[in-house]
Amino acid sequence: MSKQLYFIALLPPEDIREDVRELKLIMKKRFDASHALKSPAHITLQMPFRREEEMEDEIIESLENFASEQSEFDVQLNGFDAFPPKVLFIKVEDHDPVQDLHSKLNIVLTQSLSFTESEIKKEMHPHITIATRDLNKAAFNAAWSEFKDRSFQASFKVSSLFLLKHNGKFWDIFRKFPFN
Repeated sequence: MSKQLYFIALLPPEDIREDVRELKLIMKKRFDASHALKSPAHITLQMPFRREEEMEDEIIESLENFASEQSEFDVQLNGFDAFPPKVLFIKVEDHDPVQDLHSKLNIVLTQSLSFTESEIKKEMHPHITIATRDLNKAAFNAAWSEFKDRSFQASFKVSSLFLLKHNGKFWDIFRKFPFN
């Protein structure tokens, strides 16, 4: 039995994902930071976790049931921020709807899917990463000075959540779970 790597996220529509991909490509080309290109633009709801592949049906059923009870909401993206010294990201304006969804999801993950305390992140800061992990300190400082005052604005309606699965090299969108 092999354990697979998954995570749960909100994904903006394709046009915004492409705009974010362009920013990630700038980070790769100019600052030698390509790790963020391994996943599509997203707001993480549940950090990566490992489960037996045989559990996929159970995960899918739980997420289908959960998503069917959720209502859509809007996300506004505005500008850039950072978690020094490694992460640059696009800011989510109003954290409340995302954090509320995250809290509700945590209940389902612990009660229905037996997630442990260590697998669940209690605090979250909704954002869309454009550079992470492989951004060294000098590159971070250069990138941050370039991006801190740069404009980026977009908005989208969140009407589903997604399960992503790692294929050994990068993250694939595995399943979409529409809200009610």
